Amino acid sequence: MPIDPQNAINSPLGISIALMIGRYTPNWLGQRMVNFAADRISTRKDWKMVQSVRLNQWVANDGKLDPLDLDEAVRQNFRNTGRSIFDLYHNINNPDVFRKIIDVHPTAERLLQRPEYGDRGLVVAGIHMSNFDFIGQAAGMSGVKAMFLAMPDNHPGYRKQLEMRKEKGMNIVPTSSPAIKQAVKYLRKGGMVMTGLDRPDESYPYRPIFFGQPAPLPIHHIFMALKAQVPVLVGSVIWRPDGKYHFLFSEPIEMQTHPDRHKEIIQNAENVLHIAEAFIRQDPSQWSMAFPVWPDIMEQVPV
Repeated sequence: MPIDPQNAINSPLGISIALMIGRYTPNWLGQRMVNFAADRISTRKDWKMVQSVRLNQWVANDGKLDPLDLDEAVRQNFRNTGRSIFDLYHNINNPDVFRKIIDVHPTAERLLQRPEYGDRGLVVAGIHMSNFDFIGQAAGMSGVKAMFLAMPDNHPGYRKQLEMRKEKGMNIVPTSSPAIKQAVKYLRKGGMVMTGLDRPDESYPYRPIFFGQPAPLPIHHIFMALKAQVPVLVGSVIWRPDGKYHFLFSEPIEMQTHPDRHKEIIQNAENVLHIAEAFIRQDPSQWSMAFPVWPDIMEQVPV
C-alpha cells in the first residue's frame, strides 16, 4: 500500500522532525527550508492533500483562477502554512516573543482577562487560518479560561498535536455527544467554549452554503449556542507584511430561532460562515485547510 504523504507529514515522526527543525534552526534558514519544501509539495497534484488545497483555493477565489494562477495560489498557500508551522515550533517555548510577533487585539485582551464564568456564556468559533495553532497555544500559556472542543481524530499525529496543546495549558476535550452536553452546561454557567468551524467531514448531515456552495461543515458550535442561548464570536488570525500575526474578530452573533429545526441550524450556520468568508477573502492563501471542503465539485478544479 502506498504511503499517504499527508499522514506521513502529520505522523508523530513528521511532527517530531518539524519540532526539531523549528527549535534549533535559525529563522532565516528555517524560512528558506520551509519555502523549498512548500514549492515542491505544491507541485504534487496526485497527492490528496494538494488536490484538497487546490479545490479550497479555487472555490475561495470564486472559481476565477486559471490553472497557472491556481498553481501559484496553492504554492503560496503551502508557503504560508509552512511559515506558520515554523513560527509555532520556533517560538512557542519563548513567551517573551509573543508580543513581538502577535498584534494583540482589544477583544483578545478581553477574552484573556475574562473570568471563567462571566455574566453570559460565549462560543468562539475559529477558522483554520494562518497561525491559528500558535495563537491557541499562546492563549493556553497565557491562562485563558475556556473549554477547547477538538475534532475527534484517532490519527496518532493528531493525538500528539493535542498532547502538545494540553501541555501549554489548553483545556482540550474531543468532540462527542457527552462533550457537547458538558459544553452546553458550561456555557449556561457563563463559561467560554472555543472550537473550529471549517474542518469538513462528509458524514456531517448538514450542508450550509459556504462561498456559494453547499459544504459538509460542522454545526456543533451553532447547536451549543442555540441550546445555551449564547452568542457566537467568529475569530481568526492573519499574517501581515509587518511580520506580525493580527487577530480578526466579529461582533457577537446572536442566534436566530426558527420553528423548523433544520432551517434554524442552517440559517445560523450560514450567518456565521458569511463572516468567516469575509475573513478568508482578506487573503485566501492563508486559509490552512488541507481537507476538501467541497468534495462534490473536485472534478471541476482546473489542473
